[in-house]
Amino acid sequence: MNNTQEPMPVNDPYDRGRTYRPDRDGTGANRAALIIHTIADIAAAFLALWIVLYLLDANRANVFVGFVHDVADFLAGWSQDIFTMETEGLRVLLNYGLPAVIYLLIGHGLAARLRRV
Repeated sequence: MNNTQEPMPVNDPYDRGRTYRPDRDGTGANRAALIIHTIADIAAAFLALWIVLYLLDANRANVFVGFVHDVADFLAGWSQDIFTMETEGLRVLLNYGLPAVIYLLIGHGLAARLRRV
């Protein structure tokens, strides 16, 4: 009779045969990519929220609306008055929508690049 115990095989559905690599275990580059991705999404969300609040004619005296407007102005400060058309709603849409799209493209692009490292 043989009393030596062999370790049981691990049945981990998330392992998928990968070997352990310290740079691919959810730390380092992957966490940085997640942070960049999340910051870009939050910035774009504030800009989109301001566009919606403006187009729905939200009360600007409201504290929440004022906060969203201040954050959106900060995030889109570099792109103000790129488009100067007479239709106010379209002007706001383009002047705040352009930075939202750029933040998403740059943030998601950087995150994807970091994940490939």
